[in-house]
Amino acid sequence: MLSSSLRRARSAPVVRSLKLAARRTMAGEVRAPVGDLAARMLKAKEASGKTFDELADELGWTNAYTCQLILGQAQLKPASRAKFHAALPAAAAADLDTMEVTPFRGWDPEILKEPHVYRTYEAVTHYGNTLKLLINEKFGDGIMSAIDFYMTVGKTVGKGGEDRVVITFNGKFLKHIEQNAADNTAPSVRE
Repeated sequence: MLSSSLRRARSAPVVRSLKLAARRTMAGEVRAPVGDLAARMLKAKEASGKTFDELADELGWTNAYTCQLILGQAQLKPASRAKFHAALPAAAAADLDTMEVTPFRGWDPEILKEPHVYRTYEAVTHYGNTLKLLINEKFGDGIMSAIDFYMTVGKTVGKGGEDRVVITFNGKFLKHIEQNAADNTAPSVRE
């Protein structure tokens, strides 16, 4: 288990990067950033002394979903509130209330300056054409869902004894359809 000072040092850049400016929605309303909530939830995680993996195992979720929830990028379902609060007892009731509201998901382009994020982005863009062709060859014309989607981050050891990162994306395949007018159940507004 990591010492509390090491965990604090590792989470400090994340907390700083989450101090985002308020954003405007398409309707023009201002939404508060999740930065303060995320910072409080990361402190509650730190107070628990648990890693994301330990929390995920206790809650029955993936480590990535657990992290997304703590960062305010996923919604805490009411049925899961009690077990989540038991796992993170330092989480304030008001924060849990906020987490039950559909989140304003998004990202700050500044995060691309963070080396872990930049390298992951670089890998996906570098291998983007390869991913597209392999997925289409295996499944046909369509895309991988990022909504019906699971992600886990793990660790393995390479042949030379080096630590290696394993990121698994598990997304539902969404087939593109041929848009036959007879299958459209919504009335046309063309006329």
